Amino acid sequence: MLKAVPFFLALIPVCLFSQAKPTDGQPVELRCEHLVAPLGIDNPNPRLTWKLEDNRQGAVQSAYRVLVDTDSMAVVNDRGQVWDTGKQASGDILLTFVGKQLLPQTRYFWKVIAWDKDEKANASAVSAFETGKMGNAQWQGAWISDHHDIHYRPAPYFRKEFTLKKDVARARAYIAVAGLYELSLNGRKVGDHRLDPMYTRFDRRTLYVTHDVTAQLHEGQNALGVVLGNGWYNHQSLGVWDFHNAPWRARPTFCLDLHVVYTDGTEETIKSERDWKTSSGPITFNSIYTAEHYDARLEQDGWDSPGFDDQKWQGVRYRSVPSENIVSQQMVPIRFSRRYEPESVKKINDRTYVFDMGQNMAGVTHVRAKGAAGTVLKIKHGERLHDSGRINLSNIDVYYRGDKEADPFQTDVLTLSGRKEDEFTAKFNYKGFRYVEISSSEPIQLDASNVTAYFMHSDVAPLGEVKTSSTLVNDLWRVTNNAYLSNLMGYPTDCPQREKNGWTGDGHLAIETALYNFEGITVYEKWIADHRDEQQPNGVLPDIIPTGGWGYGTANGLDWTSTIAIIPWQVYLFYGDSKLLADSYENIKRYVDYVDRISPTGLTTFGRGDWVPVKSTSNLELTSSVYFYTDALILAKAAKLFGKTDDQQKYEALSQKIKDAINKKFLDREKGIYADGTQTELSVPLFWKVVPDDMIAKVAANLNKKVEETNFHLDVGVLGAKALLDALKDNGYGATAYKVAVQDTYPSWGWWVVNGATTLLENWDLEAERDISDNHMMFGEIGGWFFKSIGGIHPDPAQPGFKHTLLRPMFPEGLTHSGVSHRSPYGTIISKWKRNKKNTVTYTVTVPANATATLYLPENVIEQASQHLPAGTHTIQIELKK
Repeated sequence: MLKAVPFFLALIPVCLFSQAKPTDGQPVELRCEHLVAPLGIDNPNPRLTWKLEDNRQGAVQSAYRVLVDTDSMAVVNDRGQVWDTGKQASGDILLTFVGKQLLPQTRYFWKVIAWDKDEKANASAVSAFETGKMGNAQWQGAWISDHHDIHYRPAPYFRKEFTLKKDVARARAYIAVAGLYELSLNGRKVGDHRLDPMYTRFDRRTLYVTHDVTAQLHEGQNALGVVLGNGWYNHQSLGVWDFHNAPWRARPTFCLDLHVVYTDGTEETIKSERDWKTSSGPITFNSIYTAEHYDARLEQDGWDSPGFDDQKWQGVRYRSVPSENIVSQQMVPIRFSRRYEPESVKKINDRTYVFDMGQNMAGVTHVRAKGAAGTVLKIKHGERLHDSGRINLSNIDVYYRGDKEADPFQTDVLTLSGRKEDEFTAKFNYKGFRYVEISSSEPIQLDASNVTAYFMHSDVAPLGEVKTSSTLVNDLWRVTNNAYLSNLMGYPTDCPQREKNGWTGDGHLAIETALYNFEGITVYEKWIADHRDEQQPNGVLPDIIPTGGWGYGTANGLDWTSTIAIIPWQVYLFYGDSKLLADSYENIKRYVDYVDRISPTGLTTFGRGDWVPVKSTSNLELTSSVYFYTDALILAKAAKLFGKTDDQQKYEALSQKIKDAINKKFLDREKGIYADGTQTELSVPLFWKVVPDDMIAKVAANLNKKVEETNFHLDVGVLGAKALLDALKDNGYGATAYKVAVQDTYPSWGWWVVNGATTLLENWDLEAERDISDNHMMFGEIGGWFFKSIGGIHPDPAQPGFKHTLLRPMFPEGLTHSGVSHRSPYGTIISKWKRNKKNTVTYTVTVPANATATLYLPENVIEQASQHLPAGTHTIQIELKK
């Protein structure tokens, strides 16, 4: 049995003045910039959101009032000197702050008063947000580093002692880093984040992180400690992606302001300057791509505590600012989420042990070992085993070009001190693995207690759940989520081992799965900002983002880099928040205009095509042109939303031109097929709504026939895998779609699961010889599809953010009950049903307060009239066709 233990490092209170239980009609879950009581807000007009807690039938918010002030008691007493919206007759739950100008490094308190359907007012608890630097002018610290160059392997350690002569009321550490860091105060790590700051295009945007360090300071002597890691800033390991040639590459550097407010109201800033000291330490090498090396003999106990003797440490040097754009990291951090103990341990010989952690994951291991000084442990991480029982890296080290002796792939190196039981966890690296092999230079005794694994990823809150009578459906949902989380490290990646690249195609192909299941908006806002940083003046985007320069090739086209349009649009649909779409509008426009210039007929071959198909290859010009149409149409919709009438007309015309060109060249109206009629060639035009209205039924029928010919199995690559199930379900063939979704023989998603996969794979064929990562997200549509199908939960583009939900559930044969839920911006939508003995289904749906839904029933139901559903819980008896 798998031993997984939830790993909770910190609990943040939702509100400062919490109440035991919300009353009906009370605003709850207050957020600023989609975060709970965030620190370091740089946006001068932050977004404020809330939900209405009200389980009564027909519950609505008839009006609201928002109050903001720097005095918490003023807000408690219904006063807001910074902003008071007054009573607004509106059901809105997302506002953009437009009060008095926000000041840097200032704490603001706010609350919401909401009027319910009976015009009764209810106040929320008081929440808070705190501004950050809000520009470079507030920084007092200098950018400092040690005296080494990009080739020096040991990580630099820095320290600074200082004296506080008064009682501390509040203290914040603001730290900006090119590279990675770990910050400590008085001998203790600050916070629970991992791999901060997030990876960006370092020479165009540098992130800083704000920490509340009030509790770690005291009157008298204190000490600051900083360790820097290379991350993606100084890539010393060689791979085919050319990160070692990145234009920003340099020795890691940082800038720090420790801002202290005393109880008497006075302030002081301890800052990074030339009075800091630096030294090397036990981290003798670190690479985000390969591993970390640690020599416990070089530990300097107390180096980050007061009173440490640092006479042998050196002075620091000034460094130039990595970029002029120093901005707050306003997103959920990477954290440990689950802890795994070994399921089994195999002793190969007296120096070698292999541990099976039972779960493929992204993360790190914690190793405890004792032995003679100088004993070297090589801690290898991998997804597969040789027949001998030892780890096989051949499926994931294929793009590594480094020195496999000095820098072995996915292999931490621990040198024991001989003084004690040494403990090691990599600070500046993560790996993709299920198995851990420890080989020692000397005989050693190890067992399951010596190794623990930590699954780590961007700490996105879960929003969705799928629970059904089908073990396979439940497993597919779980496995998909494991793959998604394994590939979320401040940006969505393709795999956590072989590449760790932000492949754009993988990102948008999995976006619905992502947003149904997790609260990922802050991660995607950051990643699309990376897109804006990487975009060429002519509009072109690379197909891995961020990039050190690789990816501006000949295939970085529409089917991959449509992320710039598809993801902002999907975030708008799921959250009702148009900021990301607005921030990216000109970038989408520049991108579409570029493709329009190189594709004057409306057709384009700019793209990669249906990557990793089962057998049938599909027409590249068809699929790329469909994505061109999709981007132009999204741009036209965005133009309409933002009142840009000329653009709306221009891009509506362009999208129609592309659609007409596709249908003229590829649609055989007599046969009802596109191109050669592969599953992908039929499903992609259907899914993206390119098919003329009068041809939809014929094309869908041919798609259904094509799937029947494969005995309801897949014959698609990534583009078809995204489109196929919806193309069938939405056009009258839901039963066929479900049969494909729950296949458990090759080729299918289920085939992976029944063969023991705990994450999604990169290739349908378990015996494939290339494209064989065992933890990939590009086929991740399946996890989101269950929300759209058996749950039937869809956002309404006319009332986005699930203000109005379109419910289109299906009741497939072989499934006796289903419960699907999604925690939307308005609250939790629950769509559950149970099949009864007399060919009927009892369907129960919960619509959250202040929202509505319309129920549309599938083709196997006798009475198919739609039903409008107000907020509340509704139970409906449905008779199925025999």
